[in-house]
Amino acid sequence: MNQRARMVLAVGMTVLLFLTVQFGALALVEPFYDADRQAVDDPTDPTNSAIYFAVILVATGIMLAAFKYDAERLIRGLIIAVSGMLAYYVFTEVIPPAVSVGSVNALALVAAVGVAGALLVYPEWYVIDVAGVVMAAGAGGLFGISFGLLPAILFLAVLAIYDAISVYKTEHMLDLADGVMDLNIPVIFIIPTSLPYSYLAEGSTDGVLEDDSSTTDGSGHGSSATNDSSTGDDTPTVTDGSSADSSHTGADTSSGGASSDDGQGSGRDALFIGLGDAVIPTILVASAAFFLEGGAIDVPGVALNVPALGAILGTTAGLLVLMYMVTKGRAHAGLPLLNGGAIGGYLVGVIASGIQISTALGL
Repeated sequence: MNQRARMVLAVGMTVLLFLTVQFGALALVEPFYDADRQAVDDPTDPTNSAIYFAVILVATGIMLAAFKYDAERLIRGLIIAVSGMLAYYVFTEVIPPAVSVGSVNALALVAAVGVAGALLVYPEWYVIDVAGVVMAAGAGGLFGISFGLLPAILFLAVLAIYDAISVYKTEHMLDLADGVMDLNIPVIFIIPTSLPYSYLAEGSTDGVLEDDSSTTDGSGHGSSATNDSSTGDDTPTVTDGSSADSSHTGADTSSGGASSDDGQGSGRDALFIGLGDAVIPTILVASAAFFLEGGAIDVPGVALNVPALGAILGTTAGLLVLMYMVTKGRAHAGLPLLNGGAIGGYLVGVIASGIQISTALGL
C-alpha cells in the first residue's frame, strides 16, 4: 500500500474515531441525566462558559508549571485517575449492575480500574485510543447535558479563538503538546499509517520532534511533529488545542499531523490529533440533542435530532479540511475548523427543522 493510500485510510480512521465519540456521547445523554450527572445547577446560565474557560486557563498554567519544574509524573497520574473516573461513569451506564457493593457497580468499577491500569503499565497506541474514546464520549455527554445551547455555543466560539491565538500567536499550545506527548496518556488519538507501528517501541520522546517555527522550553502545548522513520526529517504537524476542564476531563491537549505526500519521503508512521478536538465540538452535538425539541430522528439507544446531526456533519467537514491542511506540512489550530463546522452544521440543521433561531441560540 503506497503512502497516499495509507494516509487516506488513516484519515478515514480518524473520522471514525470522531463519529464513535459523538454517537457515544449521544447514547450517554439520557442515562447521564437520569443518573443526575449534570455538573451545574442551571445549564442555561451563560456564565458557565466563562467559568469553565477560566478553569481551562488555570489548568493550562498548572500543566506548564508542572513541565517546567519536572512534575510530569504528577500530571500523568492525574490524567490516568481522571481516565478511570470517566470510564467508571460510562461503564456504570452500559454494564448492568449484576454485582454491586452498596451503590457501587462492581463490574463497572473493575472495568474502569482495568482502563486506568492498562494506561499505567502498557500505554500502547490502541490502549490510549480506546481509553480516549471512552473519556471523550463520557466528557462530551456530561458537558452536553450541563451546557445549555447558548453556553455551549459561547464555549465553542471562545475556545476556537483561544486555540488560534495560542497556536499562531503565543505558541504555548505548541510547547505544551511537546510535553504531554512524552507522558503516554489519553490526551491524544494516535492513528497509525502502517500496521507494524508501535508507539511504545518507537518511544514517545524519539517520535516527537519540535516544529522549527515554535519556541520551546520543555513546557508547552499544541502542535508537534512525528518522526519520519525513513528520513529523520523534522516535519511539522497539525494541532488542536484545548487544555483542561475541572471535574470531568482533567486535561485535553492535542496535536495531530501528517506528512505531505510529495515524493520526498515515505511519510509518517502515525497521525496525532488531540482529545480536545473530539470533546469540544461534541459538547454542542450532545447539547443540541438534549435541549432542543423538534427534528427528532428515531435511532435506537441514541438521542438524536436534525440539529445534532448537522453539528456532527459540520464537525466531520471541518475535520476533513483540517486533515487536508495537515498533509501540507504545517501546524494548524484544530478548534477553529472543528468548532466552526459544528456551529455552522448545527445552524443548518436548525433551519432545516424549522426551529426559530432565537430558540436555537438559547435566547
